[in-house]
Amino acid sequence: MKGLVYMLIVLLCFSKLEAQNNTLFQEGNTLYNEGKYAEAIDKYMAVLETGRHSSELYYNLGNAHYKLNNVAPSIYYFEKALLLKPEDDDIENNLSYANNMTIDAIDYVPEVGFSRLIKNVTNTFSFDNWAKMTVVLAFAYVILVLLYYFSYASAKKRIAFISSIVCLVSLCIALALAFNKYEIDKKDNPAIVFAQESQVKAEPNLRSEESFRLHEGTKVQVLDTVKNWKKIRLLDGKTGWISSEDIKILKEF
Repeated sequence: MKGLVYMLIVLLCFSKLEAQNNTLFQEGNTLYNEGKYAEAIDKYMAVLETGRHSSELYYNLGNAHYKLNNVAPSIYYFEKALLLKPEDDDIENNLSYANNMTIDAIDYVPEVGFSRLIKNVTNTFSFDNWAKMTVVLAFAYVILVLLYYFSYASAKKRIAFISSIVCLVSLCIALALAFNKYEIDKKDNPAIVFAQESQVKAEPNLRSEESFRLHEGTKVQVLDTVKNWKKIRLLDGKTGWISSEDIKILKEF
């Protein structure tokens, strides 16, 4: 009985919090439509501070910061919205507009050859989808093996045998791609530079030689962490160490 009462109290509190968040979100939208972008940001941030995360919330935050010409925050929130809702046209379009405000012009150096082909195939599906495909193929393989053993007609046995081999090969490929996708996602740790200008060092200390400089809004990949320094890589392959205070990790929610 006490457990049921506790559950009802939790549900009531959750419903009340959700109602408050919806009210704040709508108030933020109203302020945004009135051109009061800073006030709208305050409302959206109040929702965010309750632990609610959604692509719509991050998208609206990105739009409000874009209207105020806040380069890094607009890109940061558009990128977070895209993480929660990949391949959304509106988010991608607005992100491209925000990226046009950045100073750093970094040329992307694409992968070539067999590694590029494998990466493109791997990124066709998410890790979850590859895992689901693996389970389906494993189940199909078991069924085909059973059909092979319990079929009496030679033609059916031949078809079941060939199909099981094809299924087994497909299963191995899907499993390998699933693990590869897991490793790619694990290593993918993007961040946005928030400092107006940041020195990127050759080593993780202030006395080290400066390798290059980055400006707000630039997207980087975080490779390693040493105390209050992050090792980063740019799209053109350059690497260096930047102060942890100068960037914000995108996948931290």
